[in-house]
Amino acid sequence: MSDTAASPQSPAAPASAGGTAPVQARIDWAAFETHAGGVVGALRDYSRAVDASGLDKGLVELLKLRASQINGCAFCLQFHLNLARKLGLPQRQLDQLAAWRDSHAFSARERAALAWTEALTRMAAAPVEGTLYADIQAQFSEGEIANLTAAVAAINAWNRIAGALRFTPPGG
Repeated sequence: MSDTAASPQSPAAPASAGGTAPVQARIDWAAFETHAGGVVGALRDYSRAVDASGLDKGLVELLKLRASQINGCAFCLQFHLNLARKLGLPQRQLDQLAAWRDSHAFSARERAALAWTEALTRMAAAPVEGTLYADIQAQFSEGEIANLTAAVAAINAWNRIAGALRFTPPGG
């Protein structure tokens, strides 16, 4: 039996407006934090180190959002949308992020970083091409590339935790 099927001990959740049952958390955030507190602390420290690197915080939020879209992590999407709005990122960018390649809302620097994010997020499917690295080198210093790479690695780790365990999105 799949973990989404109803059993005699647990009736199916009511259908949402879309006609499907809402996703239930496998482990909620509070339980994860209790059971894996060292991991949470280490990932927070890692994220603070990226924040302290001097990268533009708005750009980093765009990268986190794009990776979270690709990975299908509702928790991280909502969390980073909330942060992006607090930082004042343009609504046009938030609205068009999934189709950034076809949008004029992103600078050359943002486009290079988004392409890098997508390539790193999808590394299992395809190698990161040398031409892509040349594109990011044209926009960022070696130190910035190192920290962009670390930022993408961090959000991918969070996506795999929050997505696999189906954390309930903030406010959801």
